Amino acid sequence: MLTLILSFLRRGASLERATAASSTTTASVTQERADTAVEAVLSAVDRAMHRYADGEVAAFAEVHSALAPRLRLFLRRLGCSLDIAEDLAQETFLRMHHARGSFAQGKQVAPWAYAIARNCFISHARSSKTKLSRASVDAEQVELPVRGSSGEEESIARQSAEVVQRTLLAMTPARREAFVLLRYEGMSVAAAAQIVGISEGALKIRAFHAYELLRAALAGMEGHPAPGADGSNRLAVET
Repeated sequence: MLTLILSFLRRGASLERATAASSTTTASVTQERADTAVEAVLSAVDRAMHRYADGEVAAFAEVHSALAPRLRLFLRRLGCSLDIAEDLAQETFLRMHHARGSFAQGKQVAPWAYAIARNCFISHARSSKTKLSRASVDAEQVELPVRGSSGEEESIARQSAEVVQRTLLAMTPARREAFVLLRYEGMSVAAAAQIVGISEGALKIRAFHAYELLRAALAGMEGHPAPGADGSNRLAVET
């Protein structure tokens, strides 16, 4: 009887070891698959930022090259002059450098960089106590008709762009940044909400109010249809 009991206990211990080994293998495979999935959604600049955070100094050039133009244009659209946008973009990269050790592995760098740039903009706006530049619209920000369009169409397009720019600068910063992040920067509602630090619902409401102001302003242009009249210019704020 004792021999049977000991034999049973040995078989039980062997089974537990086999089960534990199987669980470990399964967990390892699952983690590998998760890591592969994360790697698949990361862009080249994301991977460069990961290397930079890990101490590869040379990777900073790749991060800067990919993000600098986008951040400068983002700051311009928030209302900065060219010089201020350049200064704030450089400050953004400086802050990214100091905080690189806190950059989470597996995360995308763009929302993080935009959030830092936004904070730089807010700090500047509060400290300067002056109105932000209301310079004329940059050529980069004007959506002109395709080549071959008539001079009249180009004139209408430029007037529309100027109305949009004036309206954006006249609205509250909260509404302006919501519209800019969704419409110009192409961010998802979730990413834009993360950058601003509010809920997705609140971000949608801000963007909606910005859209309504822009629609009213454009509708005031003689012979210019209000955005959304045919659905082609409607701001997408779905998740």
